Amino acid sequence: MIVPTGFREYDARWKYPDQINLPGITALGLGLGTQMHARGIAPVIAVANDYRDYSLSIKNALMLGLMQAGIAVKDIGPAVSPMAYFSQFHLDVPAVAMVTASHNPNGWTGVKMGFERPLTHGPDEMSELRDIVLEGRSVPRPGGAYEFVDGVREAYLDDLVGDFRMTRKLRVVCATGNGTASAFAPELFERIGVEVIASHNRLDYTFPHYNPNPEAMEMLHDMADSVRATGADFALGFDGDGDRCGVVDDEGEEIFADKVGVIMARDLSKIYPGATFVADVKSTGLFASDPVLIKNGVRADYWKTGHSHMKRRVKELGALAGFEKSGHYFLAEPIGRGYDCGLRVAVEICKLMDRNPGLSMSDLRRALPQTWATPTMSPYCADTEKYAVLDRLVAKLVAKHKAGEPLAGCPIKEVVTVNGARVILDNGSWGLVRASSNTPNLVVVCESAQSEAEMRAIFADIDAVIRTEPLVGDYDQTI
Repeated sequence: MIVPTGFREYDARWKYPDQINLPGITALGLGLGTQMHARGIAPVIAVANDYRDYSLSIKNALMLGLMQAGIAVKDIGPAVSPMAYFSQFHLDVPAVAMVTASHNPNGWTGVKMGFERPLTHGPDEMSELRDIVLEGRSVPRPGGAYEFVDGVREAYLDDLVGDFRMTRKLRVVCATGNGTASAFAPELFERIGVEVIASHNRLDYTFPHYNPNPEAMEMLHDMADSVRATGADFALGFDGDGDRCGVVDDEGEEIFADKVGVIMARDLSKIYPGATFVADVKSTGLFASDPVLIKNGVRADYWKTGHSHMKRRVKELGALAGFEKSGHYFLAEPIGRGYDCGLRVAVEICKLMDRNPGLSMSDLRRALPQTWATPTMSPYCADTEKYAVLDRLVAKLVAKHKAGEPLAGCPIKEVVTVNGARVILDNGSWGLVRASSNTPNLVVVCESAQSEAEMRAIFADIDAVIRTEPLVGDYDQTI
């Protein structure tokens, strides 16, 4: 059993066992191995799993299918997703498959996979894989093999630490939401000389406190409470598979990840003037308008949301880094290897603080031009309907612009349709609606360069257009 909608834009996600069963996972592995052969990829793959209680069963079923396809499997054990990506370099293997539902709630499973490090499957590769699997075009081959490879976790942590040690004292709340990063982040912080204030660092796949997702206000609020209760310098939080990082400052202010990206870009552009930074369409307009970035000669490129799209764009442009509002950051050479690693971001934030010993995180936040932004808000829309619904919404917003109609009382400057519709106003404020690539939802984000009142008005007007579509349901969170 395999529900076709599980093959998404840049990875695979299903509810288990409702939408896929173990024979379906094995069929996925056989299809992935067949795809490797068809593309001329050397038949060797690194495979890992997150800590959810059913992920090991999923991984075993996936590896069985890969071996049936004649692939030599190197099993690196339980891991965060960036450790799996790291293993491609460390073990010098061409392919990777990480069994994880990322930040999706329990009951979901999935696979993040890639053939060309540091890239992961995009829409073309996912469509090809879906057709191989669903059309029964998988080909069993001899030559499959299995090897458990120990020591990758230690090598991954060694790589993150390098020769760096803090020279200033930092007390940091380490929030992992009982997810897989619990087995990595506290030790990493201690090794670089940061005092760890533990927050839900015990591995517990039932997620008893909240679903580990640093884009969700529930997790950010909990991190803020910990900072205020302990007087920490800031909090760093990680999602279920450790490829995203969220930040709360010393005043308990929740800094959305795109604004943290601007803080990092400011610091990095001093070291690397003239750098190119990629930001996703959900991110703040400050990457293009911030005076410090302009002074440092930064080129800003806004691109499609999604870890696969962003990794590819960073590599294509030779950018120094890519930043997503969700907390996926893609730090390329010489800082990182171009894949999204929440723990690498955490180390780089600590280095940033070390380079600015007289400044607090709140000082860095306040130094940015002020804007007012919503969190990422996701109204329900079925996977089978959301893209058609989005097409209609984009057309309505484009028509609004062409008719000269305002949004939130302000003229519309342009509607960027590279990924949904980002409606940009004359004053630089904007609102976005797009389809989620991971879950049955649309995604809405708004930002005002003027006031909180305008931000709320932008959301109200965008939502009014969304409400013309009866297939769109309730929001997961709102302002």
